[in-house]
Amino acid sequence: MAPVDPHSYTDGEHPVVSHAALAFYLDFAASTIHASALLTLDAPHSGDLLLDTRALAIHSASTAADPPEPIPFSLAADLDPVLGSALTLTLPPDTTSFRLTFSTSPAASALQWLAPPQTASGQPFVFSQCQSIHARSVFPCHDTPAARITFSLLLNVPAQLSAVAAARHVARRDPLPADHRGACDDELWCAPGRIVEEFQMEQSVPPYLFAFAAGGIGFRDLGPRTRVYAEGGDKVLDEAAREFAGVEEMVKVGESLFGPYEWERFDLLVLPPSFPYGGMENPRMVFLTPTVIKGDAAGAQVVAHELAHSWTGNLITNKTNEDFWLNEGFTTYAERRIVEVVQGEERAALNMGIGWRGLNRMMERFKDNMEFTKLKPNMAGIDPDDVYSEVPYEKGFQFLWRIERQIGRPAFDEFLKKYIATFKFQSIDTETFLEFLKTNVPGIENQIDLKLWVEGTGIPPDAMEPDSSTYKKICALAAEFKSGKLPSEDEVADWSGQEWELYLENLPTDVEASQVTALDERYKLSESRDYEVKVAFLQLAIPTGCKCYFNEVEKCLKQVGRMKYLRPLYSSLAKCSGEEKMLAQRIFSEAQEFYHPIARSVAETILSKHS
Repeated sequence: MAPVDPHSYTDGEHPVVSHAALAFYLDFAASTIHASALLTLDAPHSGDLLLDTRALAIHSASTAADPPEPIPFSLAADLDPVLGSALTLTLPPDTTSFRLTFSTSPAASALQWLAPPQTASGQPFVFSQCQSIHARSVFPCHDTPAARITFSLLLNVPAQLSAVAAARHVARRDPLPADHRGACDDELWCAPGRIVEEFQMEQSVPPYLFAFAAGGIGFRDLGPRTRVYAEGGDKVLDEAAREFAGVEEMVKVGESLFGPYEWERFDLLVLPPSFPYGGMENPRMVFLTPTVIKGDAAGAQVVAHELAHSWTGNLITNKTNEDFWLNEGFTTYAERRIVEVVQGEERAALNMGIGWRGLNRMMERFKDNMEFTKLKPNMAGIDPDDVYSEVPYEKGFQFLWRIERQIGRPAFDEFLKKYIATFKFQSIDTETFLEFLKTNVPGIENQIDLKLWVEGTGIPPDAMEPDSSTYKKICALAAEFKSGKLPSEDEVADWSGQEWELYLENLPTDVEASQVTALDERYKLSESRDYEVKVAFLQLAIPTGCKCYFNEVEKCLKQVGRMKYLRPLYSSLAKCSGEEKMLAQRIFSEAQEFYHPIARSVAETILSKHS
């Protein structure tokens, strides 16, 4: 066997699945999908073929012929905690397509099922989150970004619900007996009160970008190729439409910087608050946390990041999670270029400043395992969710910004456009990028220590803190806090959430409880609607022993499932002794059913580490 990815059973000597025709019957009562998959290989194959699965019940395997012939299969008895279970199929000679029927588990790591009392619409809701290696819990696949697929998808849902997917919507229609290809029986598939939503994805994507959602979903049009969807009724939709009104302009800016937008539509879905990320760049249908709706259009920066993925990440994809910086470092760079055009250089510099603080925080987080401060770490045996951090984003950004400073922006822009045009719809590794860089920027390896940047730990000496007057002013005000000086109302009069976030991130950690409460009494940061500000403040307050903020911490951890907030709050509580640690355990025991499985696992890991 020749593994292509430390996080997949995919054998590099065998063909890979290039197309999946999927039929899903969504059983909300059982939190289960009954499914069939007609999988097509990129070349004929005979003998054993391995697919990735996690917690799937495999019912049958057969040829695509009519009539079908059974295919012998076995599911590994041993469940690897990271990889899941290998499904081995013994294919007859020259097989190009085969059919599987299977069911997901109610505990599928990619899926969150919400009961009507957990939703704003009072309707059941389900959504998927397949990054990094969770597509295998939805359907058997080669769950590695090295194996790109096209797909068709039939979602059979209750007729009162709507469904969306990261694919072109073909039709909403009545179910037909021929649709399901063995996913369930005809009577169940075609039962009264059911509807089929049909989707098609013609462009190849890595499996982690497979995505769908179903529930009481409405929408508002934003532009000719942009629309916002949401669960929660007119109020949420109207707020989202106002927050993201400038999205069409952002797409045009992206095209001017990075070349044509290849995905036809750029739609947004605002998910329930349990969504574990800020955003997920699913092509054609970006998933967003409702915490990005802040009422001041600041959430557009998260959208800018997900939009930038349309070129760097979706169009060109990291070959494995060890090359994750190729997705996120490039996208963070591209995001800041978009923000610079749309919102100005000072706003982009603030974004960079927050990132710089985050990168330095990661050095402290990984001080006992500096491997994960490398741009290309060794990830064998490591669950990507456990070491998810700002390193690939911010160190990757710093590396690209260093190259830009060396060769100049006009030359770097030309390089970037050529890079995207050369590798679009491909998955590449770090070595491929470096060879392309050295070929197209001759002598760059003599000007920048590429090996240090990619293989070295920590922050390289030629990384650079952003240089802007606003950034320096905020950092200077933060430095004065130690001596007891609070910023005046005049000094913060024009601050948005991002300025406050940067200020709080730069405050010393060894502050007194009285200083924290004085700051909050003046500016009410613990009550901020902006979760970036609220969480940064609460993270500062917890170690001081300010028990008056326990109620806000508890509300935050019970109302929002975004890991960016769960991780620092649970970590801050768990690192304390006594009452704070017990509070963390109690909150988690009461809130865990609200969290997506990925977020629940991360919180469990934090609490067990500090138990």
